[in-house]
Amino acid sequence: MELMGSTLTATYARPKTSHFLPAISTMASSYRNPQPAMAMNPSANMWRTNTYFKSSSTVPTPSSMQRDNLDLVRAKTMFYPSNRTALSTRYTPDDWYKSNISNYRESEASRNSAERLRRDTIRLMQDRDQLTRRTQESTSKNIGERLNDVVFWRSELSHEIDNMLTEIAALTDVKRRLERALAETEGPLQVSQECLYHREKRMSIDLVHDDVEKDLIREVEVIKSCQERMRRHLDRAIAQLASNRAAQHELERDISDKVTAQRIDDRCHHLRNTSDGIGYYRGIERLDPSLSLPDSWSKFTDDNILHSQSERASSHKLRDEIEVLLNTTSNEMWNQFNNANVAFTNRISETADAKNSLQTHLAKTLQEIFQTEMLIESLKKALRDKECPLKVAQTRLEERTRRPNVELCRDNPHHRLVSEVREIEDTIHRLQERLMEAENTVQNLVKTKVTLEHDLSIKANSIFLDQEKCMSMRKSFPSMPRLVGYT
Repeated sequence: MELMGSTLTATYARPKTSHFLPAISTMASSYRNPQPAMAMNPSANMWRTNTYFKSSSTVPTPSSMQRDNLDLVRAKTMFYPSNRTALSTRYTPDDWYKSNISNYRESEASRNSAERLRRDTIRLMQDRDQLTRRTQESTSKNIGERLNDVVFWRSELSHEIDNMLTEIAALTDVKRRLERALAETEGPLQVSQECLYHREKRMSIDLVHDDVEKDLIREVEVIKSCQERMRRHLDRAIAQLASNRAAQHELERDISDKVTAQRIDDRCHHLRNTSDGIGYYRGIERLDPSLSLPDSWSKFTDDNILHSQSERASSHKLRDEIEVLLNTTSNEMWNQFNNANVAFTNRISETADAKNSLQTHLAKTLQEIFQTEMLIESLKKALRDKECPLKVAQTRLEERTRRPNVELCRDNPHHRLVSEVREIEDTIHRLQERLMEAENTVQNLVKTKVTLEHDLSIKANSIFLDQEKCMSMRKSFPSMPRLVGYT
């Protein structure tokens, strides 16, 4: 009854195994998986616990006391080592001596191996140290040679960039001249078109397709042709400048990379084992970020330089073409301008001569009109002068018709009076015919005068348009230096 409620698990329920000597019997494996100390179920524990706490009030029966005694005997039989003698492992003395000799031999072999390893390692360290120094010197030499290559190509790139900058400046200057020359052609073109517009105001017969108009139309065509060629070359110059700047950008990017590479290689070339900033970079030798090989590297820069030289050659050729174009267009425009001015001068001279002739004829016509009008007045006066004689003759005849009877004789006076009347009437009729002819002549002379005056006004208008309007504007034609782009 004293053991009720106490633990039944022993502290040495699991047997201890030796790690110093090897097992010589298969029985050792039986100790690795010992049986559990006690297969206790929760209901049994609960029973014992409840029995313990109820011991003061419950009286055990004989059957329960026998069961408790049986459990106590089983526990003593299973968990004490003295009761497991048949299960323990034992070694022989030979096994013990053999184990010692084996350990001695293993120790001696380990020492010999360690000594041999030490000698080989020292020799390896010396060889590897010399190899490392030689490799480092070779690498430094290679970096130095690479550095010289970078410096060489950098100088080549710098020289080419200077040449390209000079070419870009020269082409930009020629492009500005071409733009100024193109802008200067707008004035002459407007003047020519204004001249054609003003000459459309000519009147009547003077509105002719003369040499002046032909030269003005040709002048407009020449100026527009020059402008078109200038615009084409200007577009080419803009495109060439873009190509030059693109080549310059490639050169500058290449030289920038060269400068960076030179700085890095120079630092690497001066790195020593005692330098600051050196450190471990694990796995860096397995990383290969290379984008080029030595041949492709040098070919890349050489291609950039060759491309830049090609663009410079094209740019120089374009500059020469623009210079020739400026001289050619300025000469063409000036020659046509002079031709048009000569045509204007000749036309103005011809018109002035025609105007002077018209003025002379007008003066003569006016004089003739005046004389014819004086003649008309004379004819009218002569007609008026014939009225009285006619009245006298007709009155005489009328009075003699009043003679009485036989006195009404057709005598000589009667015949004479009749002849006189007829003569005066014939004279009046002829004078009236001449008067009508004179009046018709005056009308024709007046019409001629009007025509001459209208023609004079036309000539005066033409001279005004050609001399005052057109020639005054053409005095502002740009000079030759301005036509080639100089200010």
